[in-house]
Amino acid sequence: MVGLSIGEKHFIEGGIAQNLRTDGRKRLVYRPIQIETGVIPQANGSARVRMGGTEVIASVKAELGRPSSLQPDKGKVFINVDCSPTAAPIFEGRGGEELSSELSGALQICLLGGKSGAGAGIDLSSLSIVGGKICWDLYIDGLVVSADGNLLDALGAAIKAALSNTAIPKVNVAAGASSDEQPEVDISDEEFLQFDTSAVPVIITLTKVGREYIVDATPEEESHMDSAISISVNRQRNLCGLTKRGSAGLDPSVILDMVSVGKHVSEELMNKLDSEIAAAEAREEE
Repeated sequence: MVGLSIGEKHFIEGGIAQNLRTDGRKRLVYRPIQIETGVIPQANGSARVRMGGTEVIASVKAELGRPSSLQPDKGKVFINVDCSPTAAPIFEGRGGEELSSELSGALQICLLGGKSGAGAGIDLSSLSIVGGKICWDLYIDGLVVSADGNLLDALGAAIKAALSNTAIPKVNVAAGASSDEQPEVDISDEEFLQFDTSAVPVIITLTKVGREYIVDATPEEESHMDSAISISVNRQRNLCGLTKRGSAGLDPSVILDMVSVGKHVSEELMNKLDSEIAAAEAREEE
């Protein structure tokens, strides 16, 4: 957390109250977003996202696995985040472990609907190959390279871009296996299926400072926050997940208002990310 004097705190809160933040943005405006795809050749998909001074990388690795007995017709997704010791001074030594765990858990909730996978923004049924026997397991790894605020939204954007960049090998299942036998499969080296990201949500974190809410908070603004909620919203403006941080409690009416504001912001963010991802993939093909 960034240490601020009382005067600095009053200056930040006063500016936010007047809809003019210290870097010149209005309350609901993101910093410039830059996206690169295909940054890790060994992965099935990968992307780098810069959001202001924050920089994160996400990669996707696909491996054959066995569906869980609770969801035999779905694949599995595992999300893990690491914070580079060079991303911020507080990450040196083991300082980033707690934040890594917090970010991994928040992404699990926002993108997968929690541990159960109910309401997942990622379509797990599309990862099924043979019901109850074979599926794709996706291992999504996030790395915080530089921390300059709003890490969760940046990681969510990087994962969405990495999934859009993900090519999964086509699998041919041999016929004739009995219901008790594990079927034989042939994984193609030449044919790939592009992962469908049309239902993957964006993550919007609304930080409450005084009586107002802001998006894409800087470290200084995060240090002055009362609390924050992060919501994931898909293209249909459906709420896929919600998580809260900060010690201050929130009245249910305030949470509902923050969700409403987040849904309003999500459409512009979704369009911006889709445009940046398309441009990044076009550059990659040149």
